[in-house]
Amino acid sequence: MKSLVRALSVAAILALAGATTATAAPPFPHTITLPGATSAEGVATGAGSTFYAGELFSGDIFRGDLRTGDVTRWIDAPAGRMALGLKADLDHGLLFVAGGFAGQGYVYDLATGAGVAQYQFGTPPGSIINDVIVTDDSAWFTDSAAPKLYRVPIAADGSVGAFSTLTVTGPAAHLSAAFNMNGIAASPDVSRLIVAHSGDATLYTVNPATGASAPIAGANLPTVDGILYEAGRLWAVQNGTDGVTGYKITELRLSAALSSATVVKVTTDSAFQTPTTVARWGNRLAAVNAKFDTGFPPTAASFEVVVVRR
Repeated sequence: MKSLVRALSVAAILALAGATTATAAPPFPHTITLPGATSAEGVATGAGSTFYAGELFSGDIFRGDLRTGDVTRWIDAPAGRMALGLKADLDHGLLFVAGGFAGQGYVYDLATGAGVAQYQFGTPPGSIINDVIVTDDSAWFTDSAAPKLYRVPIAADGSVGAFSTLTVTGPAAHLSAAFNMNGIAASPDVSRLIVAHSGDATLYTVNPATGASAPIAGANLPTVDGILYEAGRLWAVQNGTDGVTGYKITELRLSAALSSATVVKVTTDSAFQTPTTVARWGNRLAAVNAKFDTGFPPTAASFEVVVVRR
């Protein structure tokens, strides 16, 4: 009798294990192809597992799901637009997009994809609006061709106002290459902005009230592009366009005063191909492949979002 009970118990365990295996969730996708894309540059995460990615040279915006890998072309942008860095403002239901060589910035409704606002920040060709960060009441855009940051105010009701220009002084104002101030982040209290400077291969802080900048010691980041800052840690995408650095995301620990940085981890992946910007989803990072190694404009057959563990 005991042997029969034991046999039945084992059978039940095996049946349960089989049922568990049969219903286990599929693994999260590692690479997500943007259907029909002919270029890419920016990526942002939204509510739940939603992500957004921009088609660099058309300005179109894709919306997808990092959990399932489903993705569609969501916003068909008007002719003449570009899409570089982008950021979703979940509190106000807005998507902010840097307009690149047009010197512009755009705001879309997160619920409908409808256009909300268009800004002419700078005058081409002396302006490259490259990236954007959203704080509680503002969106800040970088200009890679001029020592300027542009602030768009966001009201409590989600409306956006006229932009203002902050002239940057000190080392971050250095115009050392074709692309200078690039990625942007902010301290939690927004007392300082953090900018990645591609030409100088480093990070600087910028006072959002005065424009004064200061170096972050130890941030040695050749080909630095987009950045992400959270809870004292900063992730910097290095796009490897110098042919030496390689494609990677470098994690740094910043001091409380944001005056120094220490490298904590370097993430590489065989699927990276000129990654440019990064967004976080739980314990994962999503980076977009711009594939500038194929040319500018790029000539690659496909463009992807690559998802890696933090």
